[in-house]
Amino acid sequence: MMNRVNIAVFASGSGSNCENLIRYFSHSDAGVVSLVVCNKPDVPVLERARRLGVPSAVVPRADLQRPELVLPLLRSHGVGFIVLAGFLPLVPTYILDAYPQRIVNLHPSLLPKYGGKGMWGHHVHEAVKAAGEAETGMTVHWVTPQCDEGDIIVQYRVQLSPDDTADDIAAKEHRLEMEHFPQVVEQLVRESQSRPL
Repeated sequence: MMNRVNIAVFASGSGSNCENLIRYFSHSDAGVVSLVVCNKPDVPVLERARRLGVPSAVVPRADLQRPELVLPLLRSHGVGFIVLAGFLPLVPTYILDAYPQRIVNLHPSLLPKYGGKGMWGHHVHEAVKAAGEAETGMTVHWVTPQCDEGDIIVQYRVQLSPDDTADDIAAKEHRLEMEHFPQVVEQLVRESQSRPL
């Protein structure tokens, strides 16, 4: 059997997807979440990681640009795959180069709609509501130097009602994330095992 891949989850906020991934991979033979990286010091994702016994590191936006800090951190935890789950800074090119086809992002809309700069969290759901969309969904895509422009791996959709508020839209989309994101990551991690870094 192949060794489990060590996964780093990069997150910036509440960390519900991060917790979901940690719990899911605690029962997976494909990988395990070995590190949580956050760019802010006082956000709930760090408490979630602590409570679940996963090491975390706060890497402020400026420090993210320093390969001499970040690459040794990732290597010290044996990281072989990176998942962005509500991580707001752009990932620097040196990390993309060190982890080719091993960094994925979850976006809370059906890209290419409602992606790009400023389109995160509730801003996305408010834009979907304002446009009167009949559906929304989640997108998992490869990370590139351009925001939300990497190749789409998979999308899941949910129907919307004209009566749905932005909060309703957020809740429907979030349920998709909770249901599907860990399995998608697991499949990608398995596939990565056949491509040595």
